[in-house]
Amino acid sequence: MLTAMMTTETGDDVYGEDPTINALQSRVAAMFGQEAGLFCPSGTQSNQIAIGVHTRPGDEVVCHRLSHIYNYEGGGIARLNGASVRLIDGRMGRISASQVAAEINPRDSHFAKTSLVSVEDTCNTGGGSIQDRAELSELSTFCRTEGLPLHLDGARAWNALVAQPMDWAAYGGQFDSISLCFSKGMGTPAGSVLVGSREFIAAAHRQRKVMGGGMRQVGILAAACLYALDHHIEGLSEDHRRARDLGSALEQHPMVKAVLPVETNIVIAQLNDDALTEKLLTHLRAADVWASAFRPDRVRWVTHRDIDDAQLAATLAAIHCWA
Repeated sequence: MLTAMMTTETGDDVYGEDPTINALQSRVAAMFGQEAGLFCPSGTQSNQIAIGVHTRPGDEVVCHRLSHIYNYEGGGIARLNGASVRLIDGRMGRISASQVAAEINPRDSHFAKTSLVSVEDTCNTGGGSIQDRAELSELSTFCRTEGLPLHLDGARAWNALVAQPMDWAAYGGQFDSISLCFSKGMGTPAGSVLVGSREFIAAAHRQRKVMGGGMRQVGILAAACLYALDHHIEGLSEDHRRARDLGSALEQHPMVKAVLPVETNIVIAQLNDDALTEKLLTHLRAADVWASAFRPDRVRWVTHRDIDDAQLAATLAAIHCWA
């Protein structure tokens, strides 16, 4: 990947003259059945750009209560786009057409205008959960019938499509915009590609400029993303296997109350008591194993391409001896 970054051809992306950026944008758009793409430095920026294109100040975004765009993007929906949020509850980050239908505001000036529906696949806080395919198809059809744009926060869509294979273009064609992150399981140092129609991406380009996302010879980052597309997708299934093994070990530990179903590369364990969280993290750090507190009584592990079977075995041994 470093060699690809150092040897790629670059240009000025502000003027659309970076050939490596252009190749990446076109490739990712075609993969997901869309017309055009826009490279951004982060998934947060590409998500917020999409929200800014789809909404106007005072509008409302419908999403799950666990959504990254709501919980972990610095309040950008309100701060950057002046929109409010209508939150939906559902198991492990999933939402259905019937739930969305119940949350659409009346076409009345007393209410915020419902302008966008957003889903996250996989859902980080849902334990790397995959959106139900039948529900997603039904939601897409419903949104198009209602004239509501449907956005996908697809930071880990790669994981979803490896775990439950289907035609990538058919999957992507269900959405009006998709944010696809390369710095998670795909293993690049930075980068996200926002895809949609040509008209949408033209508007997104303006939003990116306003947000300080205009970059020059950024093809060095696009080269890393192209390398990841060629070499890193197949390895995601190994991340999933290791996550399942980790989840199984945690389920058997007496200090663990429950483990969210492990569907991809994220493992979230609920402990018996809030006080155990920091004790577990301290114990793991002593064994050079790093995890994150996820709410007072939960701990999250993420498997990725830099974790091999020997490191997984060390992690399992550290968990086994925790008491």
